[in-house]
Amino acid sequence: MPQMMPLNWLMLFSFFSGLLILFNVMNYYMIINKNIPISLIKTQKKILTWKW
Repeated sequence: MPQMMPLNWLMLFSFFSGLLILFNVMNYYMIINKNIPISLIKTQKKILTWKW
């Protein structure tokens, strides 16, 4: 479409750039933090014995 005005191309570019930025910001800040109490987290230590 070479007959489009450059202003229209600039508007399209700004529109899609704004959508890209909005999508990235929403994905970054929409993380749901699940607060897990420390008492529920159990660390299990595995003892590795090397048999040479």
